[in-house]
Amino acid sequence: MAGIEREFRYPCEACGADLRFAPGQAELVCDHCGHTQSIPAATGRGTAKGLGELDLQAGLRADLPLAATEELRTLSCPNCAALIEFEGAEHATECPFCATPVVVDAGASRMIKVQALAPFKLTEDEARTALGRWLGRLWFAPGGVQQYARRGRRLTGVYSPFWTFDADTRSAYTGQRGDAYYETEWVTVTRNGKTSRESRRVRHIRWSRVKGRVARAFDDVLVLAARSLPRKHTDALRPWDLGALVPYNPDFVAGFTAEGYTVQLGEGHELARKEMARVITSDVRRDIGGDEQRIENIHTDWSDETFKHILLPVWTAAYKYRGKSFRFVVNGQTGKVQGERPWSWIKITFAVIVAAIIVGVAVYFGQQAQ
Repeated sequence: MAGIEREFRYPCEACGADLRFAPGQAELVCDHCGHTQSIPAATGRGTAKGLGELDLQAGLRADLPLAATEELRTLSCPNCAALIEFEGAEHATECPFCATPVVVDAGASRMIKVQALAPFKLTEDEARTALGRWLGRLWFAPGGVQQYARRGRRLTGVYSPFWTFDADTRSAYTGQRGDAYYETEWVTVTRNGKTSRESRRVRHIRWSRVKGRVARAFDDVLVLAARSLPRKHTDALRPWDLGALVPYNPDFVAGFTAEGYTVQLGEGHELARKEMARVITSDVRRDIGGDEQRIENIHTDWSDETFKHILLPVWTAAYKYRGKSFRFVVNGQTGKVQGERPWSWIKITFAVIVAAIIVGVAVYFGQQAQ
C-alpha cells in the first residue's frame, strides 16, 4: 500500500532472494535464480462488481468500518506531491513521476484501504517499446528524448490510485425543443455590376416547451485520486479494463511501487458527479429530440451511491532536459502512451530556415518560368 514505510518481502523458496510480480502472469519470479511461485487465485477475478464496494455517505462522513481503513505513515514528493511507498529500511529514493529525490516523512494518517487492483499486463520491455514508438513520432523534440527509451533506461512500474463511483440517478428536466423549418426568401444581389433577384432557402427554428424525466445507472465512474500527474495524461490513457480488477493482494505489488491517494474522497466525488452530469445532459438532449434543444433546468435525485479505492498499473519515466523534468506514462494494460515533451529550438529554427529556403526557391523558379 502506498505512502507507508513497511516491508513487503517475498523470499524465493529456492534461494531466498526477493521475488517480484511477473506482469501478464499470476506468479512471482526470482530474478536471481529464475524460480517462480504461483499467486493464489483471487476470487472475483474478471468482474469489477462486488469488489469491496463501500457506502459513499459513510465514506464522506468518515464513518466507514474500521476494517475499511488503516493507519499509514506517508511521505510526499516536494515537487509533484506524489505519495510514495518506501520498502524495508529504505529512507530515501527518487520520485518515479518527476525524478526528484524524496525522503520519508514522519507523519501518519488514517487512509481508506485499497479494495481492488488491476495487475500489470505489459512487461517493462513491452512498455519501453511502446514509449520508444511514441517518442519517435515527436517532431522537434531533442534527440536525447527520442533516444531515451532505446537506451534501455529503466521505467518504473507504479500502481496509481483511483476512485470509482456507482450511482442510480433519476432526473427531471424542463426546456425547449427546436424543430427546423425552411422558408424561401428573395434577396437582391449584385454581380459584375449587374443587379438581380435570387431566391434562398432560409432556416428557422420553431420552439416548443417540453419537460420530462430520464434515468441512468452509473457503474465505475473513474476518477484519478493523485496529483502527481496531470489529469489530462491519465485521462488520455483510457480505456482501462476494469473487468481485470481483482481483490487487493500485496503479491501483485511485489517489485512495484504503489502510490497513495492525495485527492480526497469528497473531491473525487465532486469530479465524478460533474462527469455524470455531462452524461445526464446528453441524455436529456436526446430525450427532448428535435433539431436543437434548450435546457432550462435539470434536477437529479441520487441513490445507491457507492465507491471503491482501486489501483491501476502505469509504467512511468522521467526525463530531465535543461534542468526541467518531463514525464511519460504508459498504460500497463494496453501500452497507450502520454506525456510531456520538451522542444528543441535548434530543430525548430533549422526547420523554419529550410522551409524559407524551399519557398524562396519555388518563388524564384516560378518567376523564371513566367
